[in-house]
Amino acid sequence: MKKIIALLGILSLSVSCKTAHSVSSKDSLKDAYKNQFYIGTAMDLPQIHGTDIKSDDIIKKQFSSIVAENCMKSMFIQPQEGKFFFDDADKFVEFGEKNKMFIIGHTLIWHSQLPKWFFVDNNGKDVSPEVLKQRMKSHINTLVTRYKGRVKGWDVVNEAIMEDGTYRKSKFYEILGEEFIPLAFQYAQEADPNAELYYNDYNEWYPEKVKTVIKIVNNLKSRGIRIDGVGMQTHVGLDTPKLEEYEKAIVDYASSGVKVNVTEMEISPLPSPWGTSANVADTVEYQAKMNPYTKGLPADVEKEWENRYLDFFKLFIKHQEKIRRVTLWGVTDNQSWKNDFPVKGRTDYPLLFDRNFQTKPVVEKIIELTKGK
Repeated sequence: MKKIIALLGILSLSVSCKTAHSVSSKDSLKDAYKNQFYIGTAMDLPQIHGTDIKSDDIIKKQFSSIVAENCMKSMFIQPQEGKFFFDDADKFVEFGEKNKMFIIGHTLIWHSQLPKWFFVDNNGKDVSPEVLKQRMKSHINTLVTRYKGRVKGWDVVNEAIMEDGTYRKSKFYEILGEEFIPLAFQYAQEADPNAELYYNDYNEWYPEKVKTVIKIVNNLKSRGIRIDGVGMQTHVGLDTPKLEEYEKAIVDYASSGVKVNVTEMEISPLPSPWGTSANVADTVEYQAKMNPYTKGLPADVEKEWENRYLDFFKLFIKHQEKIRRVTLWGVTDNQSWKNDFPVKGRTDYPLLFDRNFQTKPVVEKIIELTKGK
C-alpha cells in the first residue's frame, strides 16, 4: 500500500511539474510574438458583423493584425462603376481599431473577383489604356483615401506573375502592359503616403517568380515609387514547398530592401491532385481519394502536420528581422476556403483552431518556440 501511495505521489509531482511548464490560459500568439512580428488572421463577414462570437473571441485574444478576406475586393466594394459599398469594410476597420490591431486592406488590383464593368465600355469592348488608368486611379484613390491613416498596409497588386516569371495575361496586362503595376503603386502612394504598400502572390517561392518580383521591386524604387513589402501567401502542404526553397525566397526578397509579409498562411494535410496551387480557378472533379479524412486526421498525419507548422515558425523566428507579419488565412478549420478547394466537398484541417473553436495543441508549441525551447 505504501508503494502505491508513493507511486501516486511521484505521478502527482510529475503532472504538477508538467503543468507548471505548460502554456497558461493567459498566453496567446500575439503576446508571444509581440517582439518578433505581427501575428494575424483573415476575417470573414460573420466575424466582421459580430455574429460569429466564438471566432471573434479567438481573434481578440490571439491576433494582433487582421486582413479583410473578401469585403475589400473590387467586385464587392465597387460592384457598379462609381457605386461603392463600404458597410462591410467600415465594420472590419472599426473592429481592428477597437481592438488596437494592425489593419491590412486586401486587395486593390487583382484580375480575379473583379466586377465585369471594369475592363469594358458600353459596347462590351475593351476600354482604352487611358480609361483603364482612370478607373484604376478612381478605385484605388476612393478606397485608400477613405481609410487613410486607419488601414496600415495594402496589398496593392495581387497575383500578377506566373510561376515561370512571366506576367499573367490578365486584362490589366493586355491593356496596359507591365506598367499597370507601377501605376497601381503610384496611385496608392498618392492616396495615403504613410500606408505600407505590398505586392502579394502565391507559389511565391518559385525561382523565376522570385526573380521577376524582385525586378518589379527594384523598378519601382528606381522610379521613386514606394513598395514596402512582398507578400508570401504561404498556401502550403505537407511536402511542397521544401523548407529550403521557401527560406531562399525569404532571403532573396529581403535582399531587395523590402520586408517579407506572410499573408495567407495555412497548411493543408490533404493530398493535392496537382501539387501546390492557390489559383481559385484550379478546381477538379470530386474524387474520394482526395477527401480521405472526413472524420478527422489520423494521429500520424496530425503529427506530420504539426511538425510542418513548427518548422515554418522556426524559420520565421530565424528570419524575424526580415518579416513584418505572419497572417493565417482564417481562424477555424470550418472557415477555411480549402474545404472546397480544389475538390468540392473536401474536409480540410489547415488552421490553428478546430471546427469546435478549440485551440489545437500546436498553438502551445508555436508559443513555446518564442521561449527558446
